Amino acid sequence: MNQNNLTVGRIYHENRKKLGFLRINGDIGHDTVVTSSKLNRPGLEISGFWESFDPHRIQLIGEGEFRYIKTLSREKVEEIFEHFFSAKIPLMIFAHDVKPPVCAVRLARKYQVALLATPVTTTLLVASLLDYLDRELAPSTIIHGSLVDVYGVGLLLTGPSGIGKSEIALDLVGRGHRLVADDVVKIIRRADNIIIGSGVEILEHHLELRGLGIVDVRNIYGIRAIRQQKRIEVQIELEEWDNTKNFERIGAQEKYNKILDVDIPIINLPIYPGKNITVIAEVIALNHVLKIMGTNAALNFQKKIAATIRQKTQISDLQNYLKKDLE
Repeated sequence: MNQNNLTVGRIYHENRKKLGFLRINGDIGHDTVVTSSKLNRPGLEISGFWESFDPHRIQLIGEGEFRYIKTLSREKVEEIFEHFFSAKIPLMIFAHDVKPPVCAVRLARKYQVALLATPVTTTLLVASLLDYLDRELAPSTIIHGSLVDVYGVGLLLTGPSGIGKSEIALDLVGRGHRLVADDVVKIIRRADNIIIGSGVEILEHHLELRGLGIVDVRNIYGIRAIRQQKRIEVQIELEEWDNTKNFERIGAQEKYNKILDVDIPIINLPIYPGKNITVIAEVIALNHVLKIMGTNAALNFQKKIAATIRQKTQISDLQNYLKKDLE
């Protein structure tokens, strides 16, 4: 599990156009690493309550906070900002065209803390920045495999090298489905039970086919054949056929694989020459959609068998009873 190395400088450059960021004290503190995805509007701290203060969070000063600060004495304002910056906060942002007090700029320079200003409202800033931080600081990992959007279901194809993951992905694209990533799949967790897969920039929407080389899926099949990211919903683990191994025959009991602490349904799919894995992958996707809608073919089949057995048992019991009655 990895965490991106997110610096204040990255936050500034990647959101400068969208949020209109301006640097108040140059590039001071721009190498500081941000580790928390949470923000703080320090109304309590400004009023004197510091018990729950978290110095790892980015601090936002909006119009409401600034109006209160203006009612305080110069000494009190300096004391407040001394407390903030001496705690080594990563960044302080002044929203809604709020101009920071002179003492804040001086103390930020003293403690090497970055100051940014923006004309956008505090509400818009919070919403946009939270989304950005959640995405950039989300737990992440890299998996060797292929990710394809099949009928709206994110299928993660995994297995040993050379087993045919890229070929299956290409065949699915040829049948109208969409490639997300091949060979290297970057996965991030966006919520407690949601993981999102995407490709790495250098391999974006390219396939490596043994014997042929690199194939540019976007240029060959067009924009309809690709997508930037997709939620991973089912993992298909490809493996060589083994006569000594018992593979699932009914599918009543689902197996799961943990990826970033999220349980993902996994299907171990044996392959051998002549087996149409592409069509099976399509069926897996459609079957997953049916399960979401409340229809589980394997469980329905089991119930049908159980009902048939009960019915035959009842008939057999009745026949035995009548037979004894005639004796």
